[in-house]
Amino acid sequence: MAIAHDNRVRVHDKLYIGGEWVEPSGEGTLKVIDAGTEAVIGLIPDGNEDDIDRAVRAAVGAFESWSTTTPRERSEWLTRIADALTQRSDEIAELISREVGMPFEVSKVAQSGLAIADLVNVAAAADELEWEEEVGNSLILREPVGVVGAITPWNYPLHQVTAKAAAALAAGCTIVVKPSEVAPLSIFVLAEILDELEFPAGVFNLVTGVGPVAGEALVTHPDIDMVSFTGSTRAGRRVSELAGRTVKRVTVELGGKSPSVILPDADLEQAVPGSVTDCFLNSGQTCAALTRMLVPREHLAQAEALAADTCAQQVLGDPTADGTTLGPLVSETQRERVRAYIRKGIEEGAKLVCGGEDLPVGLEVGYFVAPTVFSDVTPDMTIAQEEIFGPVVVIIPYDDEEDAVAIANNSEYGLSGAVWSGDAEHARRVARRVRTGQVSINGGAYNTQAPFGGFKQSGHGREGGRFGLEEFLTAKALQL
Repeated sequence: MAIAHDNRVRVHDKLYIGGEWVEPSGEGTLKVIDAGTEAVIGLIPDGNEDDIDRAVRAAVGAFESWSTTTPRERSEWLTRIADALTQRSDEIAELISREVGMPFEVSKVAQSGLAIADLVNVAAAADELEWEEEVGNSLILREPVGVVGAITPWNYPLHQVTAKAAAALAAGCTIVVKPSEVAPLSIFVLAEILDELEFPAGVFNLVTGVGPVAGEALVTHPDIDMVSFTGSTRAGRRVSELAGRTVKRVTVELGGKSPSVILPDADLEQAVPGSVTDCFLNSGQTCAALTRMLVPREHLAQAEALAADTCAQQVLGDPTADGTTLGPLVSETQRERVRAYIRKGIEEGAKLVCGGEDLPVGLEVGYFVAPTVFSDVTPDMTIAQEEIFGPVVVIIPYDDEEDAVAIANNSEYGLSGAVWSGDAEHARRVARRVRTGQVSINGGAYNTQAPFGGFKQSGHGREGGRFGLEEFLTAKALQL
């Protein structure tokens, strides 16, 4: 059912530090914009270096007591938080739909649903992990790495926070979170829940602000032991550079240009719509989106027709309305970036199958871009190499299997991918050759307990279940 627009402007004028809502050091505020209406829906503090320092000091002060709690106690806390988030899941889904543009019914699963799954999965992993083991005459202890600084993006705002925070907290770390200022409202809901649950003070701290100020202050703070970052590859390089000066542990999950390899014996009527639909999830604002479709040259015309038909079935509109399958992009900046890539594709000679840079008719308000498919794309074209982060699929023809694997791996990224074949074992053999952190076989579903992360310039480190938990642990050997 459609949901009524909440026209209130949510004003968050305090930061969550040391278990309390505190006044920010400065007076600056940042606006949060509704992607579908372009209206202001929120105001948040523009935090600065002093706010980050207060938050880090609170996290340092809480570390000793939190790190000495038992894994079972920490797991029970995560379960309580998950239960409380579940009670507010529709509210969270609506907030994120309005901030980011994801249709509400999808947002309930892919936004609030994933956030809850992060907590549940890590709680289970903490219960199952072997925290101590004997190796020869040594007792090996798995201990928390320390105080964590987490910097998160806008496209899956709460999920990206909970993926980091759940694992860090379960490990016994304390954390300071600097979410994206573009879509922060659900993170305030999380902090409200922690406050209501009387979560131990200083273990989780929230400071909002912009990357060059609050973000860099967090990364460079001498008392931060580890930085966990998700965002663009450009920003990830900057984070790694700054963190390296004090030899912090760093995990970065960055961009992607994921290939969908459709082998000659695949069912095109399953593979092509499946690949296009995957790319269009969250209006293409997903780092793991299948944005490159690799098709046997002899099947190119059929693939184009199926892709065009999938485009035509998209219902563009208000993300909170019934029936919408494709919402707006997150901002005017993002919309113009995507339109510029579409123009670049045309200039470089790609065949426009559907969509284009023209704004959709009847959607003059909101940051909408028409779902777009290019074909006859060569691997060296800009749209085949650079992350667009919008509803744009490029179809690249190949000549044989060796050519397909070479094209799939011809990218600076290596986050995700897919292989489609009538022979599942054949698909697995090809998938093993694709240099990405995840590969879907014949539409295999995303698994929230599997490791998520990339190769090459898609980053390093993994999130999800026990794999994410292990990133925040370090090993100590007691020689007996």
